[in-house]
Amino acid sequence: MCTLYSVTSTIDAILAFSKAVKHDVGNMQPMTGVFPDYAAPIVRNSPTGRELVRARWGMPSPKFALEGKKSDPGVVNVRNTASAHWKRWLGVENRCVVPFTSFSEPELQPNGSKPPCWFALDDSRPLAFFAGIHVLNWTSVRKVKEGEVTADLYGFLTTDPNREVGAVHKKAMPVILTTQDEVERWMTAPTAEALKLQRPLPDGSLRIVARGAKSDGIAATS
Repeated sequence: MCTLYSVTSTIDAILAFSKAVKHDVGNMQPMTGVFPDYAAPIVRNSPTGRELVRARWGMPSPKFALEGKKSDPGVVNVRNTASAHWKRWLGVENRCVVPFTSFSEPELQPNGSKPPCWFALDDSRPLAFFAGIHVLNWTSVRKVKEGEVTADLYGFLTTDPNREVGAVHKKAMPVILTTQDEVERWMTAPTAEALKLQRPLPDGSLRIVARGAKSDGIAATS
């Protein structure tokens, strides 16, 4: 499961690629390590046009997962899109794309540790997007010490790993969109058509660009 990624592209690059018409992210700095429950940029549909905004990473958990718990830290990766819990958020109004430049998966070491192994489309870490879903104004207790909050939330879909990711993490990889056409399909197509994008990237599409670090410390890219 991907629980750590980076986004170091500029606002202008994200707007141009996703065809968003406005943004509300302020002076967005490169994020070399995005962790669960961080506020990070997403592109979503809105009544006034596609927009780049911030939301907290982690969709509401299913009820069964919250039994006996006092908080809901959220679900960052969504796999079973046939589940009634997730199907309600698969319409165009709840779809989003999540910009990234690299993502990590845990890599098991002989000593039992699992440091991050970072993947990107190539060594220059070009901009791409995860296929995501989001929900507006969700009220819950994310952290007990924080108490009840109302926040915009997001997560992204996963699928079977391709060859590169599978060599490190055999369970899953994020659903990745690499072209403007794929972004447009995810954001606008009927649900059945959009879900055809829930597939691994072709083998050979990704490269390992770093190992071991909890952030992918590189300069901003376009």
